[in-house]
Amino acid sequence: MAVLKVIEVMASSSKSWEDAAAQAVTEASKTLKGIRSVYVKEQSAVVVDNKITEYRVNLKLSFTVEN
Repeated sequence: MAVLKVIEVMASSSKSWEDAAAQAVTEASKTLKGIRSVYVKEQSAVVVDNKITEYRVNLKLSFTVEN
């Protein structure tokens, strides 16, 4: 039986929400092993001069707890 742990992380990107989520997984995978899923909890953006300049995501990552 697998035991999973869930953590919450935040990330941002100047390209898109999808890129922000991908960057979060890439960074988290440097210290976490066995990432199983990602749940996008919230999305937001920064607007400057009527243009989106930064995409932000708040994610929940689940990963396997190893024995």
